[in-house]
Amino acid sequence: MSSKAGHKKWLLVTALVVGSFGPVFSLATRGEWDGFARWTLDLLAWPIDGKQVYSDGAMRFLSALTGGFLFGWGMMILFLRSWVYDAAPEPTRRAVVAGLVSWFVLDSIGSISAGVPSNALFNVVVLVVAVGPLWRPASAA
Repeated sequence: MSSKAGHKKWLLVTALVVGSFGPVFSLATRGEWDGFARWTLDLLAWPIDGKQVYSDGAMRFLSALTGGFLFGWGMMILFLRSWVYDAAPEPTRRAVVAGLVSWFVLDSIGSISAGVPSNALFNVVVLVVAVGPLWRPASAA
């Protein structure tokens, strides 16, 4: 999977992993649609105890912003895959991996600082899945 074709296929996985969180959090701004986002936050703030709420207006606004950014980031990865990768595979790979590592570091530090270290552990899983074989340059073959 560390061929250029394999990397290009994996970029689709990466785009889906990143972008899929967008609609979850954007839709949560509607009270009747916030169940999955509350459950997701509850899982990430382990243990699952039902304490995550979306009743605060600031929380809903932050959720809308977060959802928009995540969906846009996922789409950007998809467009890099479609429009840029063939012309510049290695710079595309490096840009996506650097973006994921940057997210991982800042999100994990923020989660730990906010008293939710369990999210930093979940971030490890998301990082490993999202990066997959992109950790290494494509083989020359």
